[in-house]
Amino acid sequence: MESAALSRIGLAGLAVMGQNLALNIAEKGFPISVYNRTTSKVDETLDRAAVEGNLPVSGQYSPRDFVLSLQRPRSLIILVKAGAPVDQTIAAFSEYMEPGDCIIDGGNEWYQNTERRISEAEQKGLLYLGMGVSGGEEGARNGPSLMPGGSFQAYDNIKDILGKVAAQVEDGPCVTYIGEGGSGNFVKMVHNGIEYGDMQLISEAYDVLKNVGGLSNEELAEIFTEWNRGELESFLVEITSDIFRVKDEFGDGELVDKILDKTGMKGTGKWTVQQAAELSVAAPTIAASLDCRYLSGLKDERENAAKVLREAGLKEEIGSASSGIDKKRLVDDVRQGLYASKICSYAQGMNLLRAKSLEKSWNLNFGELARIWKGGCIIRAVFLDRIKKAYQRNPDLASLVVDPEFAKEMVQRQAAWRRVVGLAVSAGISTPGMCASLAYFDTYRRARLPANLVQAQRDLFGAHTYERTDRSGAYHTEWTKLARKSN
Repeated sequence: MESAALSRIGLAGLAVMGQNLALNIAEKGFPISVYNRTTSKVDETLDRAAVEGNLPVSGQYSPRDFVLSLQRPRSLIILVKAGAPVDQTIAAFSEYMEPGDCIIDGGNEWYQNTERRISEAEQKGLLYLGMGVSGGEEGARNGPSLMPGGSFQAYDNIKDILGKVAAQVEDGPCVTYIGEGGSGNFVKMVHNGIEYGDMQLISEAYDVLKNVGGLSNEELAEIFTEWNRGELESFLVEITSDIFRVKDEFGDGELVDKILDKTGMKGTGKWTVQQAAELSVAAPTIAASLDCRYLSGLKDERENAAKVLREAGLKEEIGSASSGIDKKRLVDDVRQGLYASKICSYAQGMNLLRAKSLEKSWNLNFGELARIWKGGCIIRAVFLDRIKKAYQRNPDLASLVVDPEFAKEMVQRQAAWRRVVGLAVSAGISTPGMCASLAYFDTYRRARLPANLVQAQRDLFGAHTYERTDRSGAYHTEWTKLARKSN
C-alpha cells in the first residue's frame, strides 16, 4: 500500500526544461514528485499538470519530503545550473537517501565533475548518472534525445522510464546506455560541438546565397524548405526556413534582418575544442564555428574595421558579386558544399569521441550514438541514419570520409564545394566553416603533406630529429653548417 502511494521517480529544478521533462514523464504514466527551492515553481508545475491532462505529479516543498516521497530504490533527476549548484543540490538530498538510491544529473555538466560525483556517491552507497539531454524545451516535453552515462545499475533502474520519455524513431527510442564515468556528459558536449559547426555552416550558406546570389528572405525560405525534403533534411534546416518567414512586428520586412549579429554561447563548444586539442584530434570546423562566435561579439571593433579599411581603399565586393550569377546553379552548389562540409564536421566530432573512448576505455558504440541523435535532439538529421550504417559496416572506421558511401558523395560534391568557397573568397565573404571543412578534407586525403619541411625546420632550430621515408630510425642534421658549405 505504501509503495502504491509513492512516486516512481523525482525531478528537482523546475525551470521550463525541468517542468517539461517532469510533465513528459508523468504523461507516459509514471507518477513523479517534483521539487524546487523557489516553491512558486512547484505550484506552477502542478497547475500545468492539471491543465495538460490531470497528470500524476506530486509537489514537494522540502528536500526531506521530496526524497521520502519516492519508491525505493529511489531515483531522482536534478536539472539545475552546472557546477556548484549541482553539488549543493546533491548535498541537500543525499542526507535523506539510502544505499542503492540514485541521482541523475540532466544538466550540461563538465564530464570530470560527473566522475568526481560518481566517486563521492559511491562512498555513500549511492548510484550516479550524468545524463545529456538534447532537444531544448520542446524536446524535454515531447521526447528528447537522452545520453545517460555512469552507473549501469542506475540506468537499469529507470530504463523503462527513459525508453518511453525519449523521442521515438523507427529503430527504437533515442536513448541508450552510453558507458561508464562521465561518458554521457562527454557525448552530449561533443553533440553540442557538432551543433556549433552545423549552425555555422548553415549561416555561411545563407550569407553566400544572400550576398553573392542576391536572394531574398522569401526565396531563402523556399530554398531551405526544398533542402529539407532531401539529403539535408534536419531540424536545423527546417527551423531556418521558418526563421526567414517571420515578419518584423515593429516595422517592415522580416525579423531576421533586425537581429543584432552577435552570437551567445554557454561553453560546451569551447570545451569540445579544448578537448580536441588535449587529445590531438583535428576539429577545425568546430573550432572555426567557435572563433566566429568570438568575432561576432566584437561588433564595435568590426564596424570600426570596416570603416578604417574602406578609407584605406578596400572595395566592397559583396554588392557587385551577384551580377551575372547563375542563381539556380549557385543554390545547387551551396547545397552540395553544405552537405560535404557537414560530413567533415560530423567526422571530426566522431573522431574526438573515438579518441576519448580509447583514452577512458568507455567502449562507445558510434553507430548507436548516431541512432539516438536521429530524433529529439538539435542535430537530428536524416543523414545520421547513414552515419549509423557506416559504423555498422565498420565499427573501427577511421573516419566518415573514408566510408565507401560517404567517400563517393564527397568526391561527387567536391567540384561544387570548391566553386562555393572560391566564389565566397573572391567576393570577400568569410566562410570559415566551409573553408575549414574543405581544408580538412584536402589535408586528410593527401598521402604526402608539406609536414616534411616543418619537421626539417624543427630539427634545424631545436634538434628535434626526423624520420626518413626510405630507412628506419631517428636522424639529426647540421642543416646550417651543411647549407653554408654548399654555398
